[in-house]
Amino acid sequence: MTFKHNFKKVLSATAFAAALVVAPAANVSAATNDASSTQQSATATSQDQAASQSSAANQSSATAASASASTSTSSATSTSTVKKTTKKAKKTTKKSKKKTSKKKAVKKVAKKTTKKKATKKAKKTSKKSTKKTTKAATAAVTASAGQSQATDQQDDAAKKAAEAAAKKAAAAKKAAAKKAAAKKKAAAKKKAAAKKKAAKKSAEKAAKYWIAMRESGGYYTARNGSCYGRYQLLISYLGGDLSKKNQERTADRYVYGRYGSWVNAKRFWLAHNWY
Repeated sequence: MTFKHNFKKVLSATAFAAALVVAPAANVSAATNDASSTQQSATATSQDQAASQSSAANQSSATAASASASTSTSSATSTSTVKKTTKKAKKTTKKSKKKTSKKKAVKKVAKKTTKKKATKKAKKTSKKSTKKTTKAATAAVTASAGQSQATDQQDDAAKKAAEAAAKKAAAAKKAAAKKAAAKKKAAAKKKAAAKKKAAKKSAEKAAKYWIAMRESGGYYTARNGSCYGRYQLLISYLGGDLSKKNQERTADRYVYGRYGSWVNAKRFWLAHNWY
């Protein structure tokens, strides 16, 4: 009913618009009457069409119902087939999953075993390596200790040798100093002795000269009775040799033999006016 009503409205509006466009303003009323008759005619026509369409619609509904029943049957069959296929696919998938799971488990076990073996082997290798390293380190430490001990011994020996050398050098230096001191002392002593001797000699010479001047005035030919020469010795002492050389030699022998020195002879002379 709604379809028919709408269709009438559409036809009326169309006819009215056409009348307004074609007819002049003075004939609006006539056009309206014509439109009304046309509308009635269109309404009749539309009623016929609606009836025809209703019949077609009923027929289409019947066909659709038949098709729907057919489709339902086909759908039920298809659904059953799909269910079977799905079930089969699930079973296949389940089996595949089981197989995959088994394979994975086997692989996991193999991997775990391999890993354990590798770990064990690595531990053994590490242990061996550690042992070797420890042994090498111990050997190195022992060698180092031995070398250090040898070095210490060498150092001790070198130190002792250095100390011995230092002691020896000190002793040699001390001995050299002592020797030098002794030598210096001996030289000083010798010098002193030489000086003393020189002084003594000088004193002896002076005393001898002093006596000679008192006895003969220094003349080798002076004579006083049985005494002759520079030192007025007995002629018998000269043994017949009146030479200057023999007089000097005989006078020294006489004085050293009797007084020990010319100095002592002078002292005696001073005390007795003769010697």
